[in-house]
Amino acid sequence: MAEKAKRKTDIGPPNHEQFLPPVIKKNYGKWKHHEIPQPGVLVHTAHSGDKLYSVRAASARLMSIETIRLFADIADEFCGGHLRFTSRNNVEFLLDNEANVKPIIEKLSSEGYPVGGTGASITNIVHTQGWVHCHSAATDASGVVKSIMDDLFPYFDGTTKLPAKLRIAFACCLNMCGAVHCSDIAILGVHRRAPHIKHEQVNAQCEIPSTVSACPTGAIRPTTVDGVDSVEVIEERCMFCANCYTVCPAMTLNDPVNDGLSIWVGGKVSNARHEPMFSKLAIPFIPNNPPRWPETVEAVRNIVEIYAANARNYERVGEWIERIGWPQFFKLTGIEFTKYHIDDFKHAGETFKRSMHFRQSQ
Repeated sequence: MAEKAKRKTDIGPPNHEQFLPPVIKKNYGKWKHHEIPQPGVLVHTAHSGDKLYSVRAASARLMSIETIRLFADIADEFCGGHLRFTSRNNVEFLLDNEANVKPIIEKLSSEGYPVGGTGASITNIVHTQGWVHCHSAATDASGVVKSIMDDLFPYFDGTTKLPAKLRIAFACCLNMCGAVHCSDIAILGVHRRAPHIKHEQVNAQCEIPSTVSACPTGAIRPTTVDGVDSVEVIEERCMFCANCYTVCPAMTLNDPVNDGLSIWVGGKVSNARHEPMFSKLAIPFIPNNPPRWPETVEAVRNIVEIYAANARNYERVGEWIERIGWPQFFKLTGIEFTKYHIDDFKHAGETFKRSMHFRQSQ
């Protein structure tokens, strides 16, 4: 029985311990504190006195094999082949030799990969596939994220300081493959029109029962159009999730005129000083304007600058808004309050402010 237990199988992921640097294996669970000696560099100190250095660089969400090989070569040369990718698309090189920190930074810089994103800064933006790959995308991902990070780069490399760390996320539709529900600032692609049905192609490309059952809100039902079996959409029930298009290519959801982006603020996962928070709507719609999306970039920069100028030290965006109140947030940022900011979900009342006490700016 013991011999059988030792056999290797392809079931489940491999044990993570085999990929850990020796210094982490030796001090696993025995770390004392960490410091940030310079932007993009972390040093963790163990109770034993051992130190682990992490050099963080921004990487693209979609990478070529040449980029992956470059990172692997740098890791082999300077840190025993040990690196990791963070949940926000940064690459971190893990080493225990402080003398190799500067050479890694110089090598990354020479290859065009900036080091930063630690401490009170904007780290790399986590994002989804966008027009490159996703069939339900209301906007691009890589293009918008590149434009935003180019504009906000001083907040990444430590040139410009922030009150606290600031996490930005991007999802190209409300299926939300990105972390837009729990980020300080989030950009979310939105559809505004129900799917356009190509009735003449439904029978050839779709199974009507599967298409009907794919809709989570019951917005699709069978019908007959010009004597041909097809489907129809009850628009007031449609939430633009593209489930129908996934199983029925004849139901096109993408719309160049009406698709665009929305901006959400105030989310966070951290439970320091305040419990985790969900993002809330700030700007309901910004039109797509490729290739650099200037309106979206300006809107995000405006929120970042207002936050940086008015928040207290260590105060995240959601905590800052809660302190000054939402009316003051809209006033400071110049964002128009519209009917779309009023949550009409049937259980939304549980989240409403039910007191007559309104907090003013402090």
